[in-house]
Amino acid sequence: MSAKVIDTLRERFGDALLASHSQHGDDTVVVGRDRLIDLLRHLRDAEDLAFDMASDLTAIDWLGREPRFEVVYHLYSLRHKHRIRVKCGVPEEDPVVPSAVALWSGLNWFEREVWDMYGIKFQGHPDLRRIFMYDEFIGHPLRKDYPKEKRQPLFRREGLT
Repeated sequence: MSAKVIDTLRERFGDALLASHSQHGDDTVVVGRDRLIDLLRHLRDAEDLAFDMASDLTAIDWLGREPRFEVVYHLYSLRHKHRIRVKCGVPEEDPVVPSAVALWSGLNWFEREVWDMYGIKFQGHPDLRRIFMYDEFIGHPLRKDYPKEKRQPLFRREGLT
């Protein structure tokens, strides 16, 4: 089944697929930001693919490599019982990707987590704000260049007890 999914995507997206591979039953495709939403929508809507569940979204910091960041989507088809990993490079100087919340509403909190921890913005997200760190926290603690010894003041907001 895995080769069929990647072959279908190659036929539909051609050069927009920057890389692909299958290993141990896991398929991975790499796509640029400009075609990310088109690819994700196709994965969800195509009858022969039907990736109806976004089970995870995370990011990787490849400090020293360009693009520095990668967002990684893990999708699953309940109907066809197959899964795929979609990766998209994100440059450090413009850490923005389009939001996929309109495709899978469950990605809402995952996108907020990636924003909070890595500083990658999801353009079009309905409520992109911190989810783990407090509002006054400066920086994004899962970036590899974030100093682990850095002390952050904890502010008390007015009206909170």
